[in-house]
Amino acid sequence: MVPETVPVFPLEGALLLPGGQMPLNIFEPRYLAMIDDVMAADRVIGMIQPRLDGSRNPGGDSELSAIGCLGRLTSLTETGDGRYLVTLQGICRFRIVHEKRTAKPYRICDVSIFVADLDLSAGADEVNRDGLLKSFRDYLEANQLEADWESVTRASNETLVNALSMMSPYGPAEKQALLEAPDLRTRAETLIAITEIALARGGGEDGGGILQ
Repeated sequence: MVPETVPVFPLEGALLLPGGQMPLNIFEPRYLAMIDDVMAADRVIGMIQPRLDGSRNPGGDSELSAIGCLGRLTSLTETGDGRYLVTLQGICRFRIVHEKRTAKPYRICDVSIFVADLDLSAGADEVNRDGLLKSFRDYLEANQLEADWESVTRASNETLVNALSMMSPYGPAEKQALLEAPDLRTRAETLIAITEIALARGGGEDGGGILQ
C-alpha cells in the first residue's frame, strides 16, 4: 500500500528513481524528527527537488518541483554524533497535489502516484541499450574513468537506465528531466542526449547544468 500523504525531503540535485537505492546522511534536526516519525509508521518519504527557478513561498521555504519519487527506508544506522545514515529504495514517482499545513518541523504533502511505475520493467524492451552503453562508454573514456563492465553488461535494462541516471554527474535541471521522463525508453533517450551534449561541450564532470 502506497501512502497518499507523505513527508517530503527537498534536496537539490538529488535523483531517486523507482527501483533505485539512495544513501542519505541525515543531520538537520527537522529531518531527524522526520525519520523518527516515518520509522514508526510506513517508512516512506518523498524525495523532491526545490523548484529550478529558486522561487520561495510566503513562509520563506523553497517552492517544490511538481514531481518527486517516493522511497522506503530499508536501512538506518545511528552515528555517534547524532546523525542517521539511511538508505531509500525507490517505489514510484508522485505529483504533489497539495502541501499541508501542520505543526511538524518538516514538510508534508498530499500526493498522486504514478501507478505505472509500480511495474518496474514496463517499457524495458524498448530501451536503446546499445546506444545507452555507447554513450556511457564514451563518457568514461572522455573523463579517463573505468567501470565494472561485467556488472554493467549483466544488468537488466531497467536497472541500467535508472542506475546510470541516478549516478550521472549532471545538474538539477538534467536530474529533473530524467525523473520526469514518462517511461524507461524516454529516460534512456534523455540520458543519451544529455551525455552527448556534455561530451560535445568537453565532457567535464563538474555536475553543472546543461539544460539552461
